[in-house]
Amino acid sequence: MDKSNRKQDALNYHAKGRPGKIQVVPTKPTNSQRDLTMAYSPGVAEPCLRIAQNVDDVYKYTAKGNLVGVISNGTAVLGLGNIGPEASKPVMEGKGLLFKIYADIDVFDLELNAKSVDEFVTIVKALEPTFGGINLEDISAPTCFEIERRLKAEMKIPVMHDDQHGTAIISGAALLNACEIQNKKLEKIKMVVNGAGAAAISCSKIYLSLGVKKENLVMFDINGLITPERTDLDEMRLQFATTRKGITRLADAMKDADVFIGLSAGNVVTPDMVRSMAKNPIVFAMANPEPEIAYDLAVNARKDLIIATGRSDFPNQVNNVLGFPYIFRGALDVRASAINEEMKLAAVHAIAGIAKKPVPEAVNLAYDAKNLKFGREYIIPKPMDQRLITEVSSAVAKAAIESGVARKVITDWEAYAEELRARVGDDDKLLRNITIMAKNSPKRVVFADAENYKILRAAQIVKDECIATPILLGDVNKIKQVIEENQMELGEVEIIDPHLGTKRTEEYAQFYFEKRQRRGITLFEARQLMADSNYYGACMVQFGEADALISGLSKNYAATVKPALHIIGTEPGVRRVAGMYMMITQKGPVFFGDTTVNVDPSVEELVDITVLIERSVRKFNISPRVAILSYSNFGSNEGPIPEGTREAVRILHERYPEMIVDGDMQANFALNASLLADNFPFSTLKGRAANTLIFPNLESGNIAYKLLQEIGNAEAVGPILLGLRKSVHILQLDSSVREIVNMVTIAVVDAQAKANNNK
Repeated sequence: MDKSNRKQDALNYHAKGRPGKIQVVPTKPTNSQRDLTMAYSPGVAEPCLRIAQNVDDVYKYTAKGNLVGVISNGTAVLGLGNIGPEASKPVMEGKGLLFKIYADIDVFDLELNAKSVDEFVTIVKALEPTFGGINLEDISAPTCFEIERRLKAEMKIPVMHDDQHGTAIISGAALLNACEIQNKKLEKIKMVVNGAGAAAISCSKIYLSLGVKKENLVMFDINGLITPERTDLDEMRLQFATTRKGITRLADAMKDADVFIGLSAGNVVTPDMVRSMAKNPIVFAMANPEPEIAYDLAVNARKDLIIATGRSDFPNQVNNVLGFPYIFRGALDVRASAINEEMKLAAVHAIAGIAKKPVPEAVNLAYDAKNLKFGREYIIPKPMDQRLITEVSSAVAKAAIESGVARKVITDWEAYAEELRARVGDDDKLLRNITIMAKNSPKRVVFADAENYKILRAAQIVKDECIATPILLGDVNKIKQVIEENQMELGEVEIIDPHLGTKRTEEYAQFYFEKRQRRGITLFEARQLMADSNYYGACMVQFGEADALISGLSKNYAATVKPALHIIGTEPGVRRVAGMYMMITQKGPVFFGDTTVNVDPSVEELVDITVLIERSVRKFNISPRVAILSYSNFGSNEGPIPEGTREAVRILHERYPEMIVDGDMQANFALNASLLADNFPFSTLKGRAANTLIFPNLESGNIAYKLLQEIGNAEAVGPILLGLRKSVHILQLDSSVREIVNMVTIAVVDAQAKANNNK
């Protein structure tokens, strides 16, 4: 992707709509005057008085117990250096976003204009009444060491500098597992650490805690080997000075070394250095974005190697998000007064332990893996592994209790695990998982409206993000003009103008004529229709020239779906197609159908639609809980719609006894598990809210999704066209670029599934 476009995309992402990435959202009702008198004066006085009597009640009546301060002075922002506190704010907001989506922890980010240790410590200490924990971020060494040391000593809430300890904890887990696989003893390994910043020092300290011997570790910084004779070093680095003889360069130290730890700069390690290492070597090349040695160079140099990097496009990504959200989650939940060494080591062992357990199928599917298992290419869990929040948070909480820093004791660990799972929901990462699945096996996607800027912008994004290979249909000159006017970089993308005809046009026309000649289509008409991008694109998919078709941005739904139905047809055993929306809500995804195709389905059609949608939801690795909706609850009202929905449920229970489906029911009962259980405990939804809603007709489904989209701030992904033999998906009229990208991603995953089914 052109660098200027990528930079502008990043700027647009942060500036679009409400600037920034986080906001404060009320957690209590505010709709009435009474609500406001409770939220503020005079009702707010009551919790104030209780807290004044017992300061620990601040955790009971305020957000303190779930609030972390992400604090920086902007002196070491990413790899950008000392760019100032204001310039660090986008990073701190991003850290807050990760805390929220991975562990449901609220964050206030604070960027301090404070360079000296004393000034920084004074400000943060004064904030202790506000926060349940402090995450220090992007503070330059060596001041970060002293700042963290003093704050930990002088504050009674957990404090952690993630730049130091996050990488240490994750790489420590990776080291434990890599040594086990390579049959190496921690106390005997020879280790080379390249880099001596905050992360390198903290990593080395945790490795020593795990069993590595200091005399077996040598460390380099930008000025070379760290030795006692150097006069340019602070105490933190001098503790890792070596007296070993015969070493002056990195290449010398790498000879016969068991482990290389890179926290420095890209491309400083050569294949020859890797070849000089001991048998079954371990290389953690964690510089970003360029590792100390390129992954391919390293694995080609040694077949007995285990390598980890900081990148997501290679196995064994050392990613701090595996640690910090869950470490703070566990610390907050027991009101820990600190994050101590016992808690950090508990996190190390918990993360390492997860990698040894069977991998959930959701993780395999997300990363397009048949069977991820403990081994050279899987030494630490994947970030999408939802076991992290339960196992790491629980391990940290237990360590806090056992080490005496917890002010709240958990006794029912099963209930705590359920509480943790409920915080993020089982399905909250669905779109991210689908994107990962798409990237693991990109498909060729043909775009039927390619003269449109938004289509071209989406095509560029999916190409750059390795989600799909776009094929553009339309007037070549117009497409190139839009690309040039908007300074897009689509590279060697294929552009086809169906109006001009191609070498495949006649073949496509003959195929269509033979298929539809007894439906009133002449060969002449078939040839004319092939000038239409929707017909031509559908033929490309049918003939295997593309894997999926995206269309509909500028045409009505019926005109777009008709060519796909006539040319591609339905899957074997499927009698009709249906339309479904994936609604991304604050409570997780909910699937709506039919919202676009079947106007007024009969009972049998309602059964077919339900079966089709239930099966499609399963493809996203979600267990569907289906509610067939009406204005009635289990016979409370009579009429054609409730009677029809009840009959559809009866048939489904009879034909598909394994399906979790019930109705007729009203939408509020379907989506409120407590309401349903209290009033209709016999429901086959088994006390859980529905996640798949079948509407009695297109009108109600279409109205419902649009209302939820506009009033409920839900993101609508769709319409997802179900039941076709190959992947074809129709956009909403005037979809946004983001919505188009989402639909392309769905189309790629759909094409992957259909390809696997046809093998």
